[in-house]
Formats: sequence, C-alpha cells, structure tokens
Amino acid sequence: MNHLKLVLIVIAATLGGVCLAQDAAVKDSSANAQQVKVKLPRLLELGSTKCVSCKMMVPVLEKMKKEYAGLMDVEFIDVWIKENAEVAKKFEIEGIPTQIFFDAEGKELSRHAGYIAEEYILKKWKELGYDFEKLKNEKAADKK
Repeated sequence: MNHLKLVLIVIAATLGGVCLAQDAAVKDSSANAQQVKVKLPRLLELGSTKCVSCKMMVPVLEKMKKEYAGLMDVEFIDVWIKENAEVAKKFEIEGIPTQIFFDAEGKELSRHAGYIAEEYILKKWKELGYDFEKLKNEKAADKK
C-alpha cells in the first residue's frame, strides 16, 4: 500500500512538474514574442577603423544610425580584423569602404565602394524605393 502511495505521489509530482515547465515555456515564449525585432532595411558598411576613407564615414554612419533609428539599421563591420576576414570574403569585397543596401528581408539591393555622403546615401535609398527623409518626418509628426 505504501508503495502505491509513493508511486501516485511520484506520478503527481512529475505531472505537476511538467505542467509547471509548460507554464514557464508559455511565459518565456510570450516574453520572446515581445522582443521580436522588427525587420528593417539595412545599410551595412564593410571597412576598417584604420582606413582613411572609412574613418571619414564614421560621423556619417553614426548620424544616420541615430536619425533613422527604428526606420533603418546601420551597421559597420571592420573586415581588417582577423575575426571578420570571412565577412569580406562572403560579400566579395574588393575595396573598402563598401556600403551594401539591403531590403527588410535581407536581399541585397545595391552597393557602393568608397566614401559616400549622407545625402547620396539617402538619394540611393530613394531610388531603391525607401524615402527615409519622408519617413523620419512622418515619425516626428506622429510623436506630436
């Protein structure tokens, strides 16, 4: 009889543990759902912190990263450091800096090699169907 009680207690505890684990999984998945990152168009620059033209791009990229936050992702990867050498190969980079324009799904739309001013980056985006100046102004108007 005692064995039967013990078996029932173990079964109940196991089932209860499974329910608790499932409950925790549901809570985790709902928390993850809130953290899902919105897919945005992306400007990726492949360059180096030691290249002169790349250094000239730093203030342009930093400004764009701040001004267009939530509208476009701006990313820099230093391909001259050992850990990122494969990235240069992956994107078949022949010279730096190289800027690659991606749509929200990650498809490459265009690329440019060398220094490029913000106004020309925005012009290229507009040619590609993304009017970030307009979107930025609309976003600012929505906040008011």
